[in-house]
Amino acid sequence: MSITIIVTQSNGAEEELNAQLDQTLLECAQTAGLDGFVGECGGNCACGTCHCYVEFAPQGALVDPTNEELQMLDFVAAPREENSRLACQIRITEDMHGMKITMPERQF
Repeated sequence: MSITIIVTQSNGAEEELNAQLDQTLLECAQTAGLDGFVGECGGNCACGTCHCYVEFAPQGALVDPTNEELQMLDFVAAPREENSRLACQIRITEDMHGMKITMPERQF
């Protein structure tokens, strides 16, 4: 089953990402060749280069960030916002259909 997630690039361009269940958002974006997610650490919550902003998620779709993720968000290059998340820590579920993500201007 494929879940559609709308990704807005920092330049305003919107792209539809067809995400597969149980992959991370980072894995889905990289598989699709989507620019903007670097993921230098390979998706291990150790670099902050897959920072994104969750603009909309259906109620109950996202689990709360772990303490490890919250600590890593202190080191992201773009401004950290209340809706900041790391794409490597967002595991795709059926409930995420229609989720909207915005990419920061930079990851470094």
